Amino acid sequence: MKNIRVILISGLSGSGKTTAIKALEDIGFYCVDNLPILLLPKFIELCEQSGGKISKVAVVEDVRGEASYPDIERALNHADTASAVEEGEKDFLENSIRIIQNLKREGYPIEILFLESSDPILMRRFSETRRQHPLAVGGSIREGLRLERTQLQGIRDMANTVIDTSQLNVHQLKERIQQYAQEGRSSGQMTVVLLSFGYSFGIPFETDLLIDVRFLPNPHFVEDLKRLKGDHPEVARYVLQWQETKEFLRHVQEFIRFLFPLYEREGKTHLTIAVGCTGGRHRSIVIVNQLAEMLREELKKRGIFLSVRHRDADKG
Repeated sequence: MKNIRVILISGLSGSGKTTAIKALEDIGFYCVDNLPILLLPKFIELCEQSGGKISKVAVVEDVRGEASYPDIERALNHADTASAVEEGEKDFLENSIRIIQNLKREGYPIEILFLESSDPILMRRFSETRRQHPLAVGGSIREGLRLERTQLQGIRDMANTVIDTSQLNVHQLKERIQQYAQEGRSSGQMTVVLLSFGYSFGIPFETDLLIDVRFLPNPHFVEDLKRLKGDHPEVARYVLQWQETKEFLRHVQEFIRFLFPLYEREGKTHLTIAVGCTGGRHRSIVIVNQLAEMLREELKKRGIFLSVRHRDADKG
């Protein structure tokens, strides 16, 4: 394994990649924004030749980096680039996946951090800043977003972490990015995120497995509990007392245990299990906390990092 950490930031235009790269720069990463994907191997090679002065790098790769291959070839005279020229101009996604896979085979611990957001939020951000989407067809931001999601889907599928920035402000996003980077996880270590949410506020974009707990008795309709959150002992006691809750937790725990080795075998490094109730303040929080308690020791033994988040706990 090469002795350099590489975080590749990608995602939708307007999702916060500029904030992310600045957040990493603030904690000592050598950062480059909008580097054409064909320049990535040469850039990493040059960083390696710094004599240890550059050991952590972060690069933003997105659809803006689709430069013309002849220009890159003349600049680098790189064999891989020349091959790309001979084959003709390749699709951004195909080149990105190929180059990332090649770098991983060469021993570079490439981590992919993918940012996204809902279309309404992204459209509002473009409207407020009066920016033009790089893929907007005839000025249509919606069509640009559709094309961009298609082009980036393969990179999203390879991501170590997917962050939905729809509900995050600049400061919250910066904190999330720095928290991820400072955990110091290698790209080969699996991370499991247990995430509670409310259906009233939309399904989290980063979800891999979705669990709906709206069938459980709702503390919202109990006068003494409705103003409390799911992390309160009284709310937890209420939700967990029912036989259907106990049976449900047993089945879910068995299901998750069944999936872990299969995901690991496929090389998946990030799994987000989202648990939703109506408002995200009671039942989903209780279930996420209980699942975390049930799985924590087992995950630790398997070398799997566990993260618990409650997206909508303070809403409503």
